[in-house]
Parts: sequence; C-alpha cells; structure tokens
Amino acid sequence: MQPPAAKTVPHSFEHLGSTFDDPYAWLQDKTNPEVIAYLEAENAYAKASLAHTAALQETLYQEMVGRIKEDDDTYPAKRGEYHYYSRTESGKQYRIFCRKKGENGAEEILVDENALAQGREYCRVTTVEPSPDQRLIAVAVDLIGNWEYTIFIKDTSTGETLFERGPNCDPEFGWANDNKTFFYLLNDSAHRAYQVIRHTLGSNEEAVVYQEDDGAFYLGVERSRSGKYIFIHSGSMSATEVRYLSTDDPFGAWQVIAPRRPWIEYYVQHHGDRFLIRTNEDAQNFKLMQAPVSAHSRENWREIVPHREDTYLQAVDVFADFLVLHERRSGLLERRISAPDGVTNVRYIAFPEPVYTLGPQPNLEWETQRFRFLYMSPITPQSTVDYDVKTGEWIVRKQIEIPSGYDPSRYECARVFATSHDGTRVPISVVHKKGLKLDGQNPTLLYGYGSYGYASEASFDTKRFSLIDRGFVFAIAHIRGGSEMGRAWYDNGRLMHKKNTFLDFIAAAEFLIADGITSPECLGMMGGSAGGLLVTAVANMRPDLFKAVIALVPFTNVVTAMLDPTLPLTLPEYDQWGNPNEPEPFAYIHSYSPYDNIEAKAYPNMYIRAGLNDLQVPFWDPAKYTAKLRTLKTDSNRLTLITNMGSGHAGSSGRYDHLREDAEAYAFLIDTLGTR
Repeated sequence: MQPPAAKTVPHSFEHLGSTFDDPYAWLQDKTNPEVIAYLEAENAYAKASLAHTAALQETLYQEMVGRIKEDDDTYPAKRGEYHYYSRTESGKQYRIFCRKKGENGAEEILVDENALAQGREYCRVTTVEPSPDQRLIAVAVDLIGNWEYTIFIKDTSTGETLFERGPNCDPEFGWANDNKTFFYLLNDSAHRAYQVIRHTLGSNEEAVVYQEDDGAFYLGVERSRSGKYIFIHSGSMSATEVRYLSTDDPFGAWQVIAPRRPWIEYYVQHHGDRFLIRTNEDAQNFKLMQAPVSAHSRENWREIVPHREDTYLQAVDVFADFLVLHERRSGLLERRISAPDGVTNVRYIAFPEPVYTLGPQPNLEWETQRFRFLYMSPITPQSTVDYDVKTGEWIVRKQIEIPSGYDPSRYECARVFATSHDGTRVPISVVHKKGLKLDGQNPTLLYGYGSYGYASEASFDTKRFSLIDRGFVFAIAHIRGGSEMGRAWYDNGRLMHKKNTFLDFIAAAEFLIADGITSPECLGMMGGSAGGLLVTAVANMRPDLFKAVIALVPFTNVVTAMLDPTLPLTLPEYDQWGNPNEPEPFAYIHSYSPYDNIEAKAYPNMYIRAGLNDLQVPFWDPAKYTAKLRTLKTDSNRLTLITNMGSGHAGSSGRYDHLREDAEAYAFLIDTLGTR
C-alpha cells in the first residue's frame, strides 16, 4: 500500500520583512472534509504498514494487561470520619470513586467513571472534591479529550445533581465554609482559565470575582489545607500573583498578597497567623519566606529558609504541626521535615536506593503526624508510604501488585553522565536486565522531555518491561529545560538557550554509543508533546544517530503555533520559547522548529501519533510535519501517522484502550530495532 499523498497548496506568509512558504497550511482546517479524509487515509496506511506486527501487538498487550491488577483500589486517604479511594474492576475501562465512613464502613460510590463514559469516546474525571461538611462533592470531568471540563455538584445523601456547567471550565474548586458557596474557573476562547466565578447553591445568581485580562496569565483556585483561606493564583511562565479570601466570608473582598512583578514568582500557603511564601526573588532556586496575615506586603516578608545554590526548593506542604519542603539536590528529590517554624527539628527522609523518585499522594488532613508520598525507582514498583514525622517510621501502606510476576533482582539501574557540547555533565538513568552484555548491539530506547522545568523522573513503569525483558536498555536523558539539576537547569534550556535541550540529548545518545551500550542501528528515541519537539528536532539535527523515532503528539510547528495568538498556549509560552514578533527570538525559533527545518535527506523510521481533539498540540501539527517529511525525505524508512479521532493530548482515556496504543508503539519499536 502506498502512503497517502497530501496535496501541496501554495501558501506563504510574511513576517518581520521575510516571506515563508507553507504549502501544507490547508491541513489546519478541521472543518474541511479533505483534511479528515487525509487523516483517515494516513490511519489506513499506518494500519496496513503495521499489519505484520498484529500478533506481536497482541502479545505485548496481553503482557501489559498481565502486569496490572485489574481489580484494584488505591489506599484510602482519610478526611475527617471518611476514607476516600478509587478502585477498578476487571474488564472495565474506568475508575470508580468511593468512600467509607470509618475504616470498616459500607462503601459509598461517589462517581462511577464507567457510567459517565457510556456512549462516549473519551472520559476522564480529574477532580472529586468534597465540601467542608463532606455532604456535597464537586466533580470535574473531561468528556472530549481537549482538557476542557464540565463540572457538577452532587448531593451525596440524595444523589441529586445541584449544579452543572461546562464544558468551558477548568477542573479546580474552592469551597467556602458555608458548604454551599464555591469558586470555579471559566475558560476564554483561547481555552485559558481567565475568570473566577462565585456560585451559591440554591441561588441563580453568579458573580465574576476576578478576571485575568493578561493573555499570558492563567488562573487557578484552591482552598488552603488549613481550611481558613481560598487562594486565586494568577501565573505566567515567569511571574505570579496571589489573592486570598477568608473561607468564612465568601462574599468579602479579595486581597492581593503582593502585586506581580516581571520574572518574579511567589506561591503562598497558610499557617496560623502567617502566610508562608516560596519565591524566586533574588533566589533562582527559590527560598521560603513568611509574612503576617495582617501585614503581608513585600516589605514585611522575612526569610525562613534561605536560597541555596545546590538545592532547588520546588514546593511546600503545610500541616498544623510540621512543614514538608519538596527539594531537589544532585538530581534527586528530597523531603525536608521541620517544625512549623521551618528551622526547628529539621531532618530529611532517608530513601533506600541511589536512583529513585517520589510522587504525590493525598494528604487531606490538617492535623496529622503522618506525611504520605509515593516512592518508586526504575526497578521498584510504586509504593504508597506514610512517614511518621515524630518517630521517623516508614510505613508502606500499599505497593502495586504485578499479577504476572515480577522479580526486581533480575534488573539493575544506574546513573551515568554524558558531556554536552559546552562541557555540561548531563545525567542519564539507565535500566536493563542484570548481566546484559554491553557490546554495542543492545536495542535501546532513549527517552527525553526537557521543557517547562518538568523533570523526567526515574520512575517505575510496568509497560517498559515488555522491552527490557526482550533485551532492551531503557534510558532517560535528564536534559536541560527540565529541573533535574535545579532551576538553572530549566533556565538554561529555554528561550535563547533552547538548543541546549537538543544538544544535551544528542550528547546522551553519543555517550550510549561510545560506552558500548548500543549503536545507531539499535537506538531509538521517544518523546511526547514538547518531548516530541525534542525528538523531531534531533531527527533533523542528527538522523544518523537513530534508527527509530516515536513522536507522540509532537510539537513540531513551533513558528506557526507561536504566531497564532488564538491557540491556548501561544501567549503564555512567549516566556518559554520567546516572542516571535521580535526579530532575534523569531530567527532563533525558526532555526530549530522541526517542521521548518525538514531537509531532503535520510531520516530514521518514524511512528507519529496525534489526537483530533488536542488543543495543546493541534492535530494539524503532526499532520503537517508528516506530510512535509514524506515529500522531502530521501530514504525508504517507515513513516506512520496515527490520529486518534476521538481523543486529545493524552490519547485514549480507557485503560485497556491506552494499553493497545502502547502495545502498537512498542511493536513498531521492536520490529524496527529487533530484540536481544
């Protein structure tokens, strides 16, 4: 079967005095039947080109299903007299959100995601937030896959829906103490949370309590763990501003903690008669300040934990009797425990492995002596852990079960370092079967992201063992643009330093080859979204290093997207990529934008995935990239584009459907690189 041909339509645009051709701009019109026909033709071609892997896909899928406990539940999180959890049932795609009154009470089903998903191609519940008296629950659900939400309020005693709004909402809520007034977020035409709405149940009256008119800023709303305040967070990629209101006075006047300033971020928590403020003002890695609630202006901020060059303060958790600082040092996450003053009885939680990561778990209670977190490593399954802050006891409440069997002693992981173009040492986490012969012939998958300050963590993923058990080496490149080595690691991988992200990844690939782990004929790379930008940019720069590329919802049309202010991420991301309406940033972005730098040369085998309802990376981005690459590339390697016609950025929402997608991508990789 021949690949579909996307017609070229003469199109050019002028910008900053230059003219640029874009013959595939016609693919950006979702209402054009020819566009849908082209996507369906690409899907048919991809299915045909991967047909010979059907048996392998089914084998991989069954392996992946065999590693999940189909009838399972999360460890309950206590809030007052109730214990909240979610569970799954064998054969069902979605979660069931539940609670019990007391540890041994009868189960009460709050939300059945399976019922909400009936007749829909996509469904994902993001928020289930009880009112202070826990009689009502607020729920946010995405029914399209575009990260726009419908919200509703349900009375748990009657099952009655008291309020519904959407789908142009964001999934955050803030409850007032009267148990009937709440605050929620509305999105504008660019799908940006821009209004905070106050609603009181039993009343038809609503009020916009705050509107964010700067298109670079998004809004968030949350209730403090202390239950005393509701915060409105207004933030861009480089600055923030916080407002607060007493939960006892939902109709009162909102107050600003401190006016926004360019390139100054601050984040606020509450404890007693003071606000705790994490800020990067004169502190690239952030520091912790405090200010009286009654006098919170900047001149009254006092330092608690100073800035440290070797430690990145990422977040703060506040409880009645202790603080938890989420820190990162030497590429690893740490948890610093102290008394509420931040300086007394300081100690760190000890972790048992040299390479690991931590994740969030619900900590719903204000008065507690235990801090809950998720612990894992590339070879240690996710464990829900309670840490007793008084005794230092580490209590594993639950570790995920792998029904088909799993023996961590069969595997080994390590952290190695590559040297990038400017001498920077780039960490790489590597995992493979113990005793694997490292002779340069091992199929290897190198993963990376490197944007927005998001760290690529050394996590546990049961799916990866379908590769590792077949002799693959799995490697994570902790490249600049993330925050693995501190805030400077992020700053040195964005704006006019963005190419460091790609060059770090190339250095990681070169290291794996030079160290005898793999070879270009055995090496694949994978990234999604901004990670898709990474791997497609690297495919332009060094196609000789890789045989296979998996690009999931890849952001390849950087120039086109950043020149379109109607897209959700354009204005806020000027602080990420640069403002292309200025000559120097435009020239820099254009120099690496993957779509704009495709050349007539050989490229690796490529598997590309898109979502028709994606608002973060519109479907046309990978579609245009594929069409142009198909026209210009000089090789006979495979190029497949698969568009999920019923989902968005995250792919299929059903857990079994998502595993089918993963099995397909892995089959492509194994078929291309082989096994050992």
